[in-house]
Amino acid sequence: MGDELGWLMRPARGARPALENPAEQLFMGLRGSAEAVGEWAFYAAVLLITLALIKRFPYRPFYKTHRLLAVVYLVLVFHSVVLTKFSYWTSPVGIVVGLLIFAGTYAAIIVLLRRVGADRQVQGKISSLQYYPGVRALETEIEVPNGWPGHKPGQFALATSDTAEGAHPYTIASAWNDKDRRITFVTKELGDHTSRLRDKLHVGQDVRIEGPYGCFTFNNGKPRQIWIGGGIGITPFIAGMKHIALERRAYPGQEGFPLIDLFHSTAEYDEVALAKLRADAEAADLHLHVLVDSRDGLLTAIVSAPPCPNGARPASGSVDRQASAKRILPRRDCL
Repeated sequence: MGDELGWLMRPARGARPALENPAEQLFMGLRGSAEAVGEWAFYAAVLLITLALIKRFPYRPFYKTHRLLAVVYLVLVFHSVVLTKFSYWTSPVGIVVGLLIFAGTYAAIIVLLRRVGADRQVQGKISSLQYYPGVRALETEIEVPNGWPGHKPGQFALATSDTAEGAHPYTIASAWNDKDRRITFVTKELGDHTSRLRDKLHVGQDVRIEGPYGCFTFNNGKPRQIWIGGGIGITPFIAGMKHIALERRAYPGQEGFPLIDLFHSTAEYDEVALAKLRADAEAADLHLHVLVDSRDGLLTAIVSAPPCPNGARPASGSVDRQASAKRILPRRDCL
C-alpha cells in the first residue's frame, strides 16, 4: 500500500529541459567532479586549520602547510561556482558572491606566487647584535638605507634572515629617525627559531624587512598615561620611550608631553638590559617602575581611591608619583 501511495518510492521526474547556454552545459557536465573534490577540500581545510591551532606544531612545517589553504580555497571556489544554480549568477546575490569569489581568488593567487607584501619589503643589513643572557633576549640592529617608509612606535615588521625558514613577525623596539635609518628588534628565546637566532645571525648579514604593520600606537592625546609591559612585551614601550626622547631633543623646551608611568614586570632579570631600560626612561622623562617576580611579587592594582575631604569635588584619577613599585596606586586629585 505504501508503494501505491508513493511513500516509499521517489516520485518520477520528467525529462530535464534541454540546456541551450554553453556555459550552463559545461557546468552541468562538471557537477560530479565538483562534488567529489569539494568534499575532499573541506576535509583538507579542517586538517590545515587544526594544525594551525596546535601550538606544538613546529613553525617551519606550519609555514609551508598553511600556504596550502590557498590551494584548498581555489578548489572550493571551483566547487561553489559549478554547483551554484546557474540562474543565480544574474541575481544581486549572485553578483555579490561573484565579486567576493573573485577577490578571494586574486588573494589566493598572490599567496601562491609569494607576492604578499612584496611592495612593502626592503633589504637591510645587520649592524650590531647584543645578547642579554639574564632574560635570554637578543637585540638586533638593522640598517635599512633605502625604501623603508618609517614606522610609528608600537608597530611591528616581518623579518627574514633565512629564506628556508621564512618571515617572522617582531615588534619594532626603536623609534624612526630618517637621519639614522636603523630598525631594532628585541627577540626572546621562546621557540625553536628564536632560540637559534643567537647562533645563526651575524653582523653584516642581509635581512629582508617587510612592513610596517599594526596600530598599537601611542597617539591617544591623553596627558596622563600608564604603560604596562610584562617580559618581552616591553618592546613596544621601548619604541615609545625612544620616540618621546627624539621628540624632546628635536623640540627642546616644548610643553605638552604626556606624564607617563611605565610598569615593567618580569620573571627574569638582566642588569645590562635593565640599565638600558632606565636610560630610555630617563631620556623620555617618564617614571619607570620595575618589578621582578621573585623579589617584588606580581603586579597588582588598587582601583579604589579615598573620598575627597570636606565635600571637595574629585578631578580625574591618576597614578600616585610616590606609588610603590608593586602597585599602581590611583590618587584622587581634589579641586
